[in-house]
Amino acid sequence: MQIAISGNIGAGKTELTKLLSKHYGYRAVYGPAEENPYLNSFYEDMRRWSFNMMIHSLYAGVKELSELAKSGESFIRDRSLLDDAYVFAPNLQSMGLMTTRDLTTYTKLMETMLELLPKPDLVVYVRGDVPTLVKHIQKRGREYERGIRLDYLTNLNSRYEHWASTYEGKMVVVDTDECDFVENREDLGVIINRIDAELGGLFN
Repeated sequence: MQIAISGNIGAGKTELTKLLSKHYGYRAVYGPAEENPYLNSFYEDMRRWSFNMMIHSLYAGVKELSELAKSGESFIRDRSLLDDAYVFAPNLQSMGLMTTRDLTTYTKLMETMLELLPKPDLVVYVRGDVPTLVKHIQKRGREYERGIRLDYLTNLNSRYEHWASTYEGKMVVVDTDECDFVENREDLGVIINRIDAELGGLFN
């Protein structure tokens, strides 16, 4: 079983991953973003480092997911390669922060990798308005996130909404502006019930 938690920066993916992992007894897997050696440079100069950052993220994600597939473990992953492929990379290109040539190269490599890896049984898309995202980002105080641009977050939100509306697999949408799954266990329970209903017999 593979559940992917998708959503913009600061949406609450990590907290939801922790809570769902504890509930289902699945391994919690956190995308190795902070281990990306290009991340700080990327936020300082997105145009210069976008391709390097995305390629390293792809390499790390494929390596991690390949190892998990071999282990046969059920897991919940904080962000998936789908986010990178269909949201982050196209957003960089549309904002002029990645060349069309680099996006084409990245996309071809990503699509080849995705064909070799098992797809998520379910995507949980955590959405939030930009003010909510900013509040969460400021609260957690990660140094490398201080330089994130508001237009970058806004455009990512638009990309996520488009992707979610066209995604062909199983998906549960969680609106973090309307529910507090961290502090309110009833809100968390509603999300769990929706996941159970969506997956049905896959838990057996």
